[in-house]
Amino acid sequence: MSLQVIRGLENYTAPTDRGVVVTIGTFDGVHLGHQEILKRLTAVAEVSHYHPVLITFHPHPRVLVTPDDAPLLLTTLEEKERSLRQYFQGTMLVLDFNADLQNLSAREFVEKVLVNRLELKRLVVGYDHAFGKDRSGSIVELKELGKEFEFEVDVVAPVKVDGDCVSSTQIRWLLRRGMLDRALELLGHPLAIHGIVEKGIGLGRKLGYPTANVRYGPRKLLPTQGVYSCRVHVGHVKREGMLFIGRNHFNPEARITVEANLFDFDEDIYERELFIYPTHYIRPNRKFDSTDALVEQIKQDKREVLSIIEKEKRNVSDQRAQSSNHL
Repeated sequence: MSLQVIRGLENYTAPTDRGVVVTIGTFDGVHLGHQEILKRLTAVAEVSHYHPVLITFHPHPRVLVTPDDAPLLLTTLEEKERSLRQYFQGTMLVLDFNADLQNLSAREFVEKVLVNRLELKRLVVGYDHAFGKDRSGSIVELKELGKEFEFEVDVVAPVKVDGDCVSSTQIRWLLRRGMLDRALELLGHPLAIHGIVEKGIGLGRKLGYPTANVRYGPRKLLPTQGVYSCRVHVGHVKREGMLFIGRNHFNPEARITVEANLFDFDEDIYERELFIYPTHYIRPNRKFDSTDALVEQIKQDKREVLSIIEKEKRNVSDQRAQSSNHL
């Protein structure tokens, strides 16, 4: 079984041969806490032979509920789907979060969506889960509804790293402050930036460092401006490279761009889908007096990135040698 994505409740059909175990959430980031919920969901499905279903929402509920304070996303819908494939095999049901769904009470959501449409037998949620209009439905109410509608409720405890509970809010806070390493530690997997390659001003190619400019999602939370080492996936092709996030001071538009220079790669990939994974922070973005000064800095950046790549390769080689010695 692999991940099956269904968009819209109207397109979902409950299996007739077995029950369903469900989890619900935005799963923004698919971080270590989310992964623990998915482990429990998978374990329940294996023991009970229920079909696992993950319900998520698009757009993020707070876009409608608190539009002036809606968070930028760790993972867009495309990025979330890609990350979930590593941890979950079952049905990902994407519900359109609209006014009708927003105004359902906790009881109405359970009865109309979970019971009548999904025909669930068991529900797995995180310790801080809240649901229904204004997030009024608590874990206590959920368990009471479970007794009434005859489904079980599993509550997954928080995951802590160095005493801190892992959350999407905390990871966003870390990224905004340039703490990429810690953010990646709490995510438990690489941070993806997904987008379509678009034409830029062509400065990188003129300087000898052509870049793929990525048209990223408007609600995407980017790491702080600067230069990073990165990995890039173009279809089935994977490359190492350098990543620039920020305002290009030689670009009159002066908007924040995401540009990746792929090593050992020279293909036309305009309008192709790209996934970029920043791995290490190199330096902050800054303004240069001339393109010559910029080129010298890029040369230094590349040397540093190549050094990081070489060090990582040696570490992998050493780990394999140690593993082989223990066999």
